[in-house]
Amino acid sequence: MNIKILSANPNLYSTNRLIEAATKRKHTIEVINHTKCDIVIEKKNPCVYYKGNKIENVDAVIPRIGASVTFYGTAVVRQFEMMRCFTTTESIALVRSRDKLRSLQILSRAGLGLPKTIFTNYSKNVKEIVDQAGGAPVIIKLLEGTQGIGVILAETKKAAESVIEAFNNLQARVIVQEYIKEAGGADIRAFVVDGHVVGAMKRQGKEGEFRSNLHRGGTASVIELSDEEETAAIKAARAMGLGIAGVDLLQSSRGPLILEVNSSPGLEGIEKATGKDIATTIIKYIERNV
Repeated sequence: MNIKILSANPNLYSTNRLIEAATKRKHTIEVINHTKCDIVIEKKNPCVYYKGNKIENVDAVIPRIGASVTFYGTAVVRQFEMMRCFTTTESIALVRSRDKLRSLQILSRAGLGLPKTIFTNYSKNVKEIVDQAGGAPVIIKLLEGTQGIGVILAETKKAAESVIEAFNNLQARVIVQEYIKEAGGADIRAFVVDGHVVGAMKRQGKEGEFRSNLHRGGTASVIELSDEEETAAIKAARAMGLGIAGVDLLQSSRGPLILEVNSSPGLEGIEKATGKDIATTIIKYIERNV
């Protein structure tokens, strides 16, 4: 097969592992910087040019689209879909996953457990917002934040009100979520491929840090999911329309609560924590669909 990885950074661990796995299984694979692609739209003849050359005879693409270039990256994925290429992440699912509010609405409709979340249009009644989220402490998140950036724990009601007011004045959209104390600063990343959990790790924030992201100094260890947690992860990926997903969830007294569904989950943390060859699992997923 002829596979293209859509990535702006060919040096990433995830990109290199996918190249290694595809090459080992005798496929042709190449990294294309989607931000440098030109899209040509013509009647019944969609095509993509890269560095002046027309891209042809592509069997599959693996989108690794950064959050900052979602709009253009999605357009490139959509063009490959029009060229009848299989994509491990469909364009519509990519768009949904990057919109935190829309994602939560979709997950809620699917009947999945979620931390109680409040979103308003720059409401000045910030006291009521904090109360609706269950009172302090609360988590305040920028809608556009990634990798733990733009996520704040407000430990008192006064602090929460001040932070929300500050974001409102900056015209920065935020969501306010209840704080799940029993999670203890840890969350679970379940890696889903083609409707199956292929690996799971528990991420623990460093001391004094409520965010468990590995990019923020958190640590990861392998974990065996309960049946309820595994079902929730699979259902979340399906609800979002994602063939490959990193589902982040919290362990709470009322069962697993979905935090986020990531459409471009990194491989480094999960492979090192579990010792599993997830890159090859992704290549096999492509083989079954092409």
